Amino acid sequence: MRAVNRAIEIAAKAHSGQQDRTGMPFIAHPMRVMAGFLFAGHEQLAVIAALHDVVRSTDWTLGRLADEGYSVKTVEAIASLMRAEEEEYLAYVERATANPLARLVMEADVRDQSDEVRLSKLPQTAQARLRREYGEALDLIAGAPLVKT
Repeated sequence: MRAVNRAIEIAAKAHSGQQDRTGMPFIAHPMRVMAGFLFAGHEQLAVIAALHDVVRSTDWTLGRLADEGYSVKTVEAIASLMRAEEEEYLAYVERATANPLARLVMEADVRDQSDEVRLSKLPQTAQARLRREYGEALDLIAGAPLVKT
């Protein structure tokens, strides 16, 4: 559980002061994504979920996470969940789901992002676009082959 506690600490400090599209503290998103894995007893997935946006949106690096003692598989999954600047959304989802650990976190991430309460706080045009994108992403994830880790 030490790895999970450290992941929560890293994420909380890294995302301090950040807000999501709705104006809520950004840290709430990775914590919601993490919660399901934590309650199910999947510590490695909880760590990946807690840290999945840390490298993308803060000054943390994959190397720094490795230096914290996170396994190669954990760091690789986090790397898979990083969207490149010019990468189209569905191409990113497809690439990320090739990693079996990232696939599970990606699904939880998209489900959290597509929450109707959250979406309802956005402009109508954004709601429609995101519902479509997230729906397509969930279809893509559902069709991705399951691979044992």
